[in-house]
Amino acid sequence: MSILVTGGAGYIGSHMVWHLVDAGEDVVVVDRLSTGFDWAVAPEAKLLQLDCGDLDSMRRVIDDHNVDAIIHFAGSIVVPESVADPLGYYLNNTVNSRSLIEAAVRGKVPHFIFSSTAAVYGTPASYPVGEDAPLAPESPYGRSKLMTEMMLADASVAHGFTCAALRYFNVAGADPQGRTGQSTRGATHLIKVACEAALGKRAGVTVFGTDYPTPDGTGVRDYIHVSDLVTAHADALRYLRSGQPSLVVNCGYGHGFSVLEVLDTVKRASGRDFPVDVGPRRPGDPAAIVASPQRIIERLDWHPRLDDLEVIVETALKWEEALSRRNQL
Repeated sequence: MSILVTGGAGYIGSHMVWHLVDAGEDVVVVDRLSTGFDWAVAPEAKLLQLDCGDLDSMRRVIDDHNVDAIIHFAGSIVVPESVADPLGYYLNNTVNSRSLIEAAVRGKVPHFIFSSTAAVYGTPASYPVGEDAPLAPESPYGRSKLMTEMMLADASVAHGFTCAALRYFNVAGADPQGRTGQSTRGATHLIKVACEAALGKRAGVTVFGTDYPTPDGTGVRDYIHVSDLVTAHADALRYLRSGQPSLVVNCGYGHGFSVLEVLDTVKRASGRDFPVDVGPRRPGDPAAIVASPQRIIERLDWHPRLDDLEVIVETALKWEEALSRRNQL
């Protein structure tokens, strides 16, 4: 039996693959390498350069590798880009996911774990936000992910498999062992951007909006270390394999930091200053969003180990330095 990881050459997916390989699982990675990197994939895993939206190809992969679980990371993730290109997002995130779900149904895959997002909540009335809060996504990105959650829930009931949708808050940091990290060129994640600026790879950082109803006027987010996030996926897989029912859980720590607090932390950790400019708010960005982690702790017995902004930033900085060395080779 093997686990199929889509998008396994990307940022979060590559961490997941390393975690699964470390646990002794047989792993098959499907990634078209549009934003991922083959070198980020653990060598013990089987990498297939395919599109997860290709139904026939996914059927063959599932059959050939005796797949008993799918962890689906592949997709587009930039909120402003989704506003500019909604049809591209509905194709990549929703239509392709529908094809993958059909392949899973035809191949009788018993378990499916989906990489969802806190963007399904839009701007919540209060926080921390629980899984039962109203779902009101404010961007095509959030809507594309919510549509997939709905398809997956309906298909699981109709076809008798179990699924878990994990709603990520803001993922950051890198593998503490230095094996992989956020490597996407032109990434928009704040901590990645700030680390690049600290190392002179960018001229500076732009803060998008300083007039939000938050303590310092900048957006507040719940930053979760990528290693704790992949542990949540492993916990979800164990939960489903034990015969438990489908579920939806938030992945966050339950407390947030503002953009300015993050930038100050990066400056302290790196010992370097960098220019910070102010720009207008970006479409689709809520003022603040922080997870309630109560359900994931209770249902999955999830125990995060890296709930510390300084640790998150330090691992991100170390990876950015390692990436610079790699790119010089």
